[in-house]
Amino acid sequence: MSSAEEGLEKAALLLLTLGSDEAAEVLKHLGPREVQRLGLAMAKMQPQPRSKVEPLLDEVEAHFGKGASIHADEEKIRDMLTKALGDDRAAHLLSRVLQGSDTAGIESLKWMDPATAADLIKNEHPQIIATILVHLEFDQAGEILKHFTERLRNDVILRIATLDGVQPIALKELNDALTRMLSGASTVKKAAMGGVRHAAEILNFVGSAAETAVIDNVRDYDPELAQQILDEMFVFENLLDIDDRGIQTILREVQSDSLVLALKGAAPELREKVFKNMSQRAAEMLREDLDSKGPVRLSEVEAEQKEILKVVRRLAEEGQLQLGGKGGDDAFV
Repeated sequence: MSSAEEGLEKAALLLLTLGSDEAAEVLKHLGPREVQRLGLAMAKMQPQPRSKVEPLLDEVEAHFGKGASIHADEEKIRDMLTKALGDDRAAHLLSRVLQGSDTAGIESLKWMDPATAADLIKNEHPQIIATILVHLEFDQAGEILKHFTERLRNDVILRIATLDGVQPIALKELNDALTRMLSGASTVKKAAMGGVRHAAEILNFVGSAAETAVIDNVRDYDPELAQQILDEMFVFENLLDIDDRGIQTILREVQSDSLVLALKGAAPELREKVFKNMSQRAAEMLREDLDSKGPVRLSEVEAEQKEILKVVRRLAEEGQLQLGGKGGDDAFV
């Protein structure tokens, strides 16, 4: 079992030890895909002995019956998710987790893998697709874009970049295209979605080749708009623009294995900046790890860089550092 799978199992087990109210409070702070993964893990979990639960957290012992096992009761999962997500969203998720049935509407896209979601919406009008994508997480929207033709991808990003909010009529079109995204769409106020920043955030996740083609297409349409998007984008090499204190803050949040893989595709200047913001011993170990690391696929490097960039953006949003303003294909580095 990988560390990620083990962590997921532990998280699911911990939620099952909590009361529905407490577990619901935890789930409220998670994104759709995290909730789905935890829901699936809980639904699949076999009864667990107390001996396996005790090492997880001593403080949850109060929730156990003496010698009792933890059982993934369907009603408990249903109650937990409903309290965390509300009736409608929980119903969508429960239909997938407990019955495995498909769901409808734009919310269901958040539970789908990118290839499935792309296949579902690729034949819609590009404006409809653009309006759908601005409701998704940036990385999921970027992954979906990868599955479109170049022409469609270019058109959609251009429409996202020039989208000035989402009007109620657009929500109605989404309902018609995907069967029901929101109830009472006619009374919904204009939502602050789309725009240059939104397009830039999505492009951060589509990969360098697709990104270049999209930007070139936007530049043909409007050079100034293309530059505005580029100015809003932030890629791994932009770490050079962050001050030393910011780099040190980032390094405290990143695992060494992740850093080694990410730096395999980094410019020498960026590597040196990282080295100088580490202790001499840590820098020496990192150099040795980089030198001993064999060839790795560029797609793996870029994936790791994107994970680090997620950390960087979170730290920036928390005000712990300031960003200064690109990044997949499958070569070797």
